[in-house]
Amino acid sequence: MNPSRWLLKSKRLAQNPPPMKTVLIYVGIIAACLAVAGFEWLFGWPDWLTVNSLRARP
Repeated sequence: MNPSRWLLKSKRLAQNPPPMKTVLIYVGIIAACLAVAGFEWLFGWPDWLTVNSLRARP
């Protein structure tokens, strides 16, 4: 993406900010992702969530 487009999008966001409800939804999604990543970093990935290989092992 072109950096000049980023400036234009930033200008448009500064002039017409999104509603607070939309901002809170985005913040909630980011917080949930960080919580899952932090849990995985602290405790590791559980074996029951690992997908078994579909290939036949010789």
